[in-house]
Amino acid sequence: MSDRKNVTAWLREHPPPGPFRPGFWRSPLRGPWLTSVFGLVLLFGIPIIAITGLVSYAAYDPHLPINDTTPEKGWLGFYLFDWPTHPAWLYRVTQGVHVVLGLALTSVLLAKLWSVIPKLFTWPPARSPAEAVERASLLLLVGGAVFEFATGILNIQLFYVFPFSFYPAHLYGAWIFLAAFVVHVAFKLPKMVRSLRSRSFLRELRTRLDATQPEPPDPDGLVPPSPAEPTMSRRGLLAFVGGASLITLGLSAGQTLDGPLRRTALLAPHGRDYGPGPNDFQVNKSATAMGVRLADTGPAWRLELAGPHPVRLSRAELLAMPLHTYALPIACVEGWSTEQLWTGVRLADLARLAGMAPGTAEVLVVSLQRGGSFRRASLSTGQVADPRSLLALRVNGTDLSLDHGYPARIIVPNAPGVHNTKWVRRLSFHPSAK
Repeated sequence: MSDRKNVTAWLREHPPPGPFRPGFWRSPLRGPWLTSVFGLVLLFGIPIIAITGLVSYAAYDPHLPINDTTPEKGWLGFYLFDWPTHPAWLYRVTQGVHVVLGLALTSVLLAKLWSVIPKLFTWPPARSPAEAVERASLLLLVGGAVFEFATGILNIQLFYVFPFSFYPAHLYGAWIFLAAFVVHVAFKLPKMVRSLRSRSFLRELRTRLDATQPEPPDPDGLVPPSPAEPTMSRRGLLAFVGGASLITLGLSAGQTLDGPLRRTALLAPHGRDYGPGPNDFQVNKSATAMGVRLADTGPAWRLELAGPHPVRLSRAELLAMPLHTYALPIACVEGWSTEQLWTGVRLADLARLAGMAPGTAEVLVVSLQRGGSFRRASLSTGQVADPRSLLALRVNGTDLSLDHGYPARIIVPNAPGVHNTKWVRRLSFHPSAK
């Protein structure tokens, strides 16, 4: 025991150079109160992001064939449920909140990490087995938060630079982060409450730079032993972080709200014009990017209906069938959404034409596209049976453009954008597995 104490004492007296030395971190603003303010914001925001993110995964109906991008999820899929088609705007709201709130809280997360960074460089790293466990949980918490926010932001911006599949990595990373987050909150919540009560928030907002003083010394070592002179007040730091969050919110929410505000989404890849006319709305992947050629969509194109009575239909034959028009949104995992007026043939009518009894059919949709991860998608019985679910041929009164899925695309209320398959070439109807 004495040998271990001697080793610990020697290590404490001989820290490595740089951030491991106590005098390295000298900001007079750091302390338990400031950390707790940022922590309180994240305490309310992160559960909302987590819940909407898990709901987004459920919206993919991963129990259906083809749709499951995480086949080894096991018990992590305990919460999954049949995704509804009502209300049509539900996925638009949940995924929009997930993305926009995540972007807005990025500055708060970075500020929280800045406020506790001395703790990450404590030397020696662990003085007891219990402290080693706490440090390991902190590593999972910080690493999980950085991984989830970084991969999410890259995915929103369509920067697919991952050496792994985004969907399973983001899902598994979320569960690891949430487990560490729950443990962290359980241990730190009483301390956070005490820290918040130690100072008046309103008084701090009235405190100018010349009156800014360090917080009292704390056992966690967040307050520096020899603080430097302040160059910013705490209210200035809070205003900077809060202002960054509001600006991020204002420059990204437009892609979810759509309409005239789409042009304000300067931080999102879809806040721009796509040319004049009825097809001026977001395009996630162009026909060229997906390997769809004009020859594939020309007069020789036929829609294949697979089922008890296989059928092949030209676009002219589809246009001669009963057509229906609905205003329905498309919402994508990247957070953008738009509502347009779609005209086409009901999937339920096509299922009956292929020999399926009403309300019994699931369908596997196959696209002409040659690239991308969603060349095929499964739709549930409820999605096929919904009268608003269409094989769309027109949008806003005119033919679909090639980038929007000409000659035909799927439109299903409340489905994730990638399941509204473009450039459809085959619908394979089959009885529900349930």
